Amino acid sequence: MTSSKINPQGEVFFLNLRFLLILCVFVGNAIEPLTTRIDGLHTLYQWIFTFHMPLFVFVTGYFAKSNLTGGKGRKIMLQIGLQYVIFQSLYSVLDASVFQVDHIHHSFFAPYLLLWFLVSHLGWRMMLLLMRKYSPLQQLAASTLLAVLVGYLQIEGVWFSISRTFVFLPFFVLGYHFSERLLERLQNPTFKASFALISLGWLISLGFGVASVNSGWLYGSMTYIQLGHPEWYAGVFRLLLYPVQLLAGLAFLGLVPSRASHLTELGRRTLYVFLLHGFIVRLAAVSPLYGYVHGEAGGLLVIAGAVALTLLLAQSWVRKWCAPLVEPPVEWLLKLEHRALQQLGAAGKP
Repeated sequence: MTSSKINPQGEVFFLNLRFLLILCVFVGNAIEPLTTRIDGLHTLYQWIFTFHMPLFVFVTGYFAKSNLTGGKGRKIMLQIGLQYVIFQSLYSVLDASVFQVDHIHHSFFAPYLLLWFLVSHLGWRMMLLLMRKYSPLQQLAASTLLAVLVGYLQIEGVWFSISRTFVFLPFFVLGYHFSERLLERLQNPTFKASFALISLGWLISLGFGVASVNSGWLYGSMTYIQLGHPEWYAGVFRLLLYPVQLLAGLAFLGLVPSRASHLTELGRRTLYVFLLHGFIVRLAAVSPLYGYVHGEAGGLLVIAGAVALTLLLAQSWVRKWCAPLVEPPVEWLLKLEHRALQQLGAAGKP
């Protein structure tokens, strides 16, 4: 398996998609405390969670085309590791001093809430490197089998984000091997209009109770027993969920613009929104704010606030001031690695 160049047209489309997805992430996390009180928000929450995480992993796999192996790949993995150490420390300290959220594991081996994505990202890259000798179809088959089997393990999936790593691995593999020719077909106006209608239809179906999905299955972090299915064939339910997620993801693509715009530039800074928005969501959760939100009108205000804050965190000045935290330099680690290898080489000589 060799790294591939990313087509400029594909880069624009996927940057636009990436920003819309991080917008969904922020909105979904912001409305979560209200989903049991406001039916409309529960519907929106289910609609978002059906596709947004599989698509986010898919996009992450797509952008790994050009930097999975070699020096670039090693540098990115070191940077992800540093990001995890920095934000796991920050969130844990603030949780103990300010947020005081119950049922949180304070350990570097148990990613704090949204930070599971960083640990899983490392896992997806390592798994794909291990499978690089196999064909794309074999990689997809192996990753799907692992995703089904992990649900039978009697361990808490939060540790090392092991469950989500395997559950979402097939989407990373799909993104990495996504064909630019297929993207061209998806840009067909007829296809886009059809997909947009399907996405709208799925939202309406959820709203009227015609369709419903247990959120626990969508999170990907629970065992089959935790999901209430101790049967030996429980893995079949996960297999049946994948086509639903794929169709919901394809349908959402119909809503994504294809042309370069300000949205594209915002899509280059989604990492800042992802890592920083958790502070805002946690602060809102421990404040009295949600106690003042009532009915659909209040829910719309929360959504509007999440959209505004997403736009705010994606601004260039946020990147300028927060870059040392969000995109920490790793050159010093590479130098340490080089020196260590030199010393090992020198020690091994007679």
